[in-house]
Amino acid sequence: MPEPKPRETAVYTHGHHESVLRSHTWRTAENSAAYLLGSLKPHMRILDIGCGPGTITADLAALVPDGHVTGVDRAPEILDRARATAAGRGLGNVDFAVADVHALDYPDDTFCVVHAHQVLQHVGDPVQALREMKRVARPNGFIAVRDSDYGAMTWYPASPGMDDWLDLYRRVARANGGEPDAGRRLRSWALRAGLTDITATSGTWTFATPEEREWWSGLWADRTVASSYAERAVGGGHATPERLRAVSAAWREWGNREDGWFSVLHGEILCRKEA
Repeated sequence: MPEPKPRETAVYTHGHHESVLRSHTWRTAENSAAYLLGSLKPHMRILDIGCGPGTITADLAALVPDGHVTGVDRAPEILDRARATAAGRGLGNVDFAVADVHALDYPDDTFCVVHAHQVLQHVGDPVQALREMKRVARPNGFIAVRDSDYGAMTWYPASPGMDDWLDLYRRVARANGGEPDAGRRLRSWALRAGLTDITATSGTWTFATPEEREWWSGLWADRTVASSYAERAVGGGHATPERLRAVSAAWREWGNREDGWFSVLHGEILCRKEA
């Protein structure tokens, strides 16, 4: 299968509405990058791509006290939030900058670890992104990537409204130039990018307690009607406002179910760059 031609980064489907940041600020190195943590050393220099509000970035900085972490994101407005996160934790070994993963403004062989969490599903050319990540990694350094896989998400009980949510989200994300089922593709993309020493694993988030169901269903119910995703769903002709309200209601109905359970599958790759 021929590789896609490089193109501009896809439109970020979610945007930075409060309902989106509610999810992003929940993320930690422990719940979102556990597959990487055993490879970290105190002296390492890390590039965290798509850092968003900086919660994972700050955790990584705390884990490399003798090293340094640079968090980058394509959206300048979110970096102020990331800087505040790091400052609030008293971290002096972290900085932030605007960057596009397709063309990173760093020399070859700069970082011990190049990390991206939930990024490649939103970019126009994930293979080119991985080539850039490989380029700026030092010999024997690590490229670490984790992405969810929407097609593999599963829940109970069955809900036609949530089936509609999944179908709609995947169509909107692909219309924006991304690949919502990225998790299953990471190893394939890494091979096409020229990486050879690849450890492929998977991880999950599970939402089952009353508090977890309320939180997860609430943020998706709100995101479905009030975020950039909602605007793009309607503006792109994928859904009417009425349909979005029905999907939002289905999320809240699921969240109120005592037997409700939801699992998010993530693909993970930890690649070592050849010396």
